[in-house]
Amino acid sequence: MEHRSRIWFLVGLCLHLKNIDCGVFPEPEQSLSVPPGWAPAEHLTSSDSIVLTFALKQQNVKKLEELVTRVSDPDSPDYGHFLSLEELRVLVQPSEETLRTVRTWLEKHGVVDCDGILTRDFLQCRTDARTAEELLPGARFIRYSNGDKSVVRSASPYSLDPEVAPHIDFVGGLHRFPQEQKLLRRENGKRERMSAGFHLGVTPSVLRQRYNLSTSDVGTHPNNSQACAQFLEQYFHPADLSEFMSLFGRSFDHRLEVDHVVGQQGGGRAGLEASLDVEYIMSTGANISTWVFSNPGRHESQEPFLDWMLLLSNLSSLPWVHTISYGDDEDSLSVAFMQRINVEFMKAGARGLTILFASGDDGAGCRQVSKDKNVFRPSFPASSPYVTTVGGTSFKNPFQVTYEVTDYISGGGFSNVFLMPDYQASAVSKYFTSSVKIPPESYYNRSGRAYPDVAALSDNYWVVTNRVPIPWVSGTSASTPVFGGILSLINDQRIKRGRSPLGFLNPALYRLHENATAALFDVTEGCHLSCFDDLVQAQGFCAAPSWDPVTGWGTPNYPELLKSLL
Repeated sequence: MEHRSRIWFLVGLCLHLKNIDCGVFPEPEQSLSVPPGWAPAEHLTSSDSIVLTFALKQQNVKKLEELVTRVSDPDSPDYGHFLSLEELRVLVQPSEETLRTVRTWLEKHGVVDCDGILTRDFLQCRTDARTAEELLPGARFIRYSNGDKSVVRSASPYSLDPEVAPHIDFVGGLHRFPQEQKLLRRENGKRERMSAGFHLGVTPSVLRQRYNLSTSDVGTHPNNSQACAQFLEQYFHPADLSEFMSLFGRSFDHRLEVDHVVGQQGGGRAGLEASLDVEYIMSTGANISTWVFSNPGRHESQEPFLDWMLLLSNLSSLPWVHTISYGDDEDSLSVAFMQRINVEFMKAGARGLTILFASGDDGAGCRQVSKDKNVFRPSFPASSPYVTTVGGTSFKNPFQVTYEVTDYISGGGFSNVFLMPDYQASAVSKYFTSSVKIPPESYYNRSGRAYPDVAALSDNYWVVTNRVPIPWVSGTSASTPVFGGILSLINDQRIKRGRSPLGFLNPALYRLHENATAALFDVTEGCHLSCFDDLVQAQGFCAAPSWDPVTGWGTPNYPELLKSLL
């Protein structure tokens, strides 16, 4: 808590010293701690280059929220009536006063090398370190290194001119370190339980068998597409995809190439995460045009996740389904940042995009708030009410296609930032009234947005990376593209029938289960990790009938899910 105490000390000092113009602190809760593995390398010279991203205040956010609800609700006459990017721009673009005020302020400091986006609600500007520190009083830029990568960040809070602050939600490129997702490798030692029909790990054929995908369940519509995103020098290699499909894709029609790479694709070693995402979204979403958003964060001031969000608001034509295996702890981010990114997810929903995020691999998580008190640690963007969050499961018998149980790493819980949306209130209430294994309420915010929404297998995958088949890869980074590919197949069938893509899925998903559908396999066994203390003893939430905060509604039964969502 030391960094937050320092920020509030500065805020309090400014309030008392009224004759000093200290400006406004837009992100007082933003963590300034340096993540493990990163260390200061050097201070910047005054001429070193800096990239700053200004999130400009949008108009009509309440109207946008109401619109997303209407176009995502199957019972609404507006269901599926999505906006074009131009219509979205007209709705949310900043006021002329905001645009003029911010531009004038930047030009006054000599900052003129700026790029806007089509919705006009972000500006990305290049300047030098001295000017950036003058522009944002309090900021002090330092180069940090983790051995093979470096970033430029400020270890102290920035402030904004009081006249400009009402027009800016936050400034990117100062505080948030890029998150590197680390997939798990865990060999299961239960070999003595193998019997006839066993398998040696999860492959496309195992997934298709478990989730009832036939050999003919592949995409065919030319206007359908799907995408995954990769950050921080994570690249896939086309040769790995080809090798993977030659080994594991013989039983169904599939594509051997990604159709579009948006961004820069590096020429170094392939990343395990990127290889996994591409290979498995193209296995369940077989034969569907696939895009990869590559946001390497090569410039030291870039926030790769934020850059991906900007791309979504700058392209008029996008794939319908996006899967992302990125996440960070809510308590490490500012409320201003999360609330604004949440609006960006609303914008995606208004355009008919289905956005899926991995729920994380830390169970309920754990954070120590005082010497004798721990709390669970929710993850963002998994906790956003405007994304569909995917948890993880394992086979009951790890080497047979059996029913599924909770993968103990599966992220889940309740947001400390976002209120529980109406679409899930009934399901969560039923969980609390019917479940007997519920942790003490002091560990979590019972009224927050609950996640995950669904789940899929997350344990013991085969992945080909750098031409080498690698077994025992695990994580919700695997379950997310698997579920995304299945939703792409459903979009394929909807588009063939002249219907809209699914768009923001959650209102339809939660409504669907009020009718006791068999569209998802209910996971009712197992618990996930949490705090290692005497009170909860490392156990977080447990799976239960219907929805639960470990596996959501469960895992896909494709024929029934297709029938329900058509």
